Amino acid sequence: MVHQLAGHEPDLSAAGAPRTPAGRRRLALAVLVLAQLTVWLDNTILNVALKTLADPAEGLGATTNQLQWSISSYTLIFAVMLFSGGVLGDRYGHRRLLLTGTTVFAASSLWAGLCDSPGELIAARGAMGVGSALIMPATLSLISAVFDARERAMAIAIWSGSSGLAIAAGPLVGGALLERFWWGSVFLVNLPLAAVTVIGALLLLPAARSASRTKLDPMGVLLSTVGLLAVVYGLIEGGHRNEWTSPGVLGPIAGGAVVLVVFVLVETRVSSPSLDVRLFGNTRFSGATVSVMLTYFSLSGAMFYTAFYLQGVRGQTPFEAGLNLVPVAVGVLAGAPFSAALVRRFGLGPVVSLAMLVAAGTFLSYVRIGTDTPMPWFWLLLFVQGAAMGAAMAPTTEAVMAVLPQERTGAGSAVNNSMRQIGGVLGVAVLGSLLTTTYRSEIEPSLVGLPGPAAEAASGSAEATRQVAAELGRPELVAAADQGFVHAMHVTSVLGAAVAGLGAVVVLVAFRRREGG
Repeated sequence: MVHQLAGHEPDLSAAGAPRTPAGRRRLALAVLVLAQLTVWLDNTILNVALKTLADPAEGLGATTNQLQWSISSYTLIFAVMLFSGGVLGDRYGHRRLLLTGTTVFAASSLWAGLCDSPGELIAARGAMGVGSALIMPATLSLISAVFDARERAMAIAIWSGSSGLAIAAGPLVGGALLERFWWGSVFLVNLPLAAVTVIGALLLLPAARSASRTKLDPMGVLLSTVGLLAVVYGLIEGGHRNEWTSPGVLGPIAGGAVVLVVFVLVETRVSSPSLDVRLFGNTRFSGATVSVMLTYFSLSGAMFYTAFYLQGVRGQTPFEAGLNLVPVAVGVLAGAPFSAALVRRFGLGPVVSLAMLVAAGTFLSYVRIGTDTPMPWFWLLLFVQGAAMGAAMAPTTEAVMAVLPQERTGAGSAVNNSMRQIGGVLGVAVLGSLLTTTYRSEIEPSLVGLPGPAAEAASGSAEATRQVAAELGRPELVAAADQGFVHAMHVTSVLGAAVAGLGAVVVLVAFRRREGG
């Protein structure tokens, strides 16, 4: 796709100054895509190793809660540190932060691959989150530095579309590694990718800081970090506990929200704020950031229950499930760059709102998926879903970056990426909680007559029901678990569709007039 940026225009910037040759720009984009792909790959690759990590002989003997936090510690630190990473990039240079983040990510990946206890793995995953938070804002800011307005939309579309590769590549790579090597290989695979990124960044990416060096805003950074930490922690705990009204969940969310309100008030009064909160008064900026969050809410939730459907109900291995997720990745790769041309012709509002409505339709279509639905129909659904999500994500990301002054692209891109992460956390937590609650209600009649402890264990999830069925020699419980999960998936998909539909409305209102129209 990178070749699509080749053009025949004079190699001059808008100001008439010489700029980077087209071939070098395409190589620079390839480096930035690889950096982002490495981060998103790590988001998906661990899921296939969870069963192995729980095994005392082949893994670390991790408990369910430890496995949850091995994923959540990364998500928590990643989401919380993104804004700080963007601010530091604006201050010290985005290539420097990309190199630093990649180095931290590689070192902590080595640590994760060699650790020998679940607690150590949780800590290493948190350190990986720090590296990722430095990398992601830098990649989007460097795209804005390398490409002018004529090429930026297509470059961001390619950058956004590449994230779809991780959806399929993570399970594929992870499954292939686990078939041949020990569990630590799913982390060590990051090392060669990081090495190529560092070499490419040193050779191809601009090193200069912004001409107007931004001042640090320590109070703003502190308040945003503490506020996001509390809110995201509460959301993760809500998903883990499935008890959204408990003080341990509501307390952090409410406290974090108060701190974020204080952050907004402080930022309106300091001379050099980390984030110019007046940007949210721009309907294009606020509409795009909110739609990004809603998009990732629905997509992350759908990927969550799709993985359990393929491996649990359909009995596929992690590698087979990865193969069956390839259509959604292909769809994202096709939809993202195609949307740039459509936006130029019809405007962002109509294109993105239609894409999100199509995506909502695909989420709603899960109500027609059963225990034995032919896989070609499932592949078609995933392809359309991926294409619609790709077409929605790329233009909204470009719209956020177009509003930002060059010296604030780091903080602005961090807002975009933070909204992605928070949307993803919310999607898995809320939709995962609904999935669990609905499944428990559906499976309870089939557990009547089981011993008390067995019935309690079997009600936790479809996986737990299948395990109890195997231990007690009750094959009819397996069929009940499959039917119960599919019903829960149907109910959950309706909420995911509604959220995607809400995103379409937000975009249509925020971009109700074509730019220049």
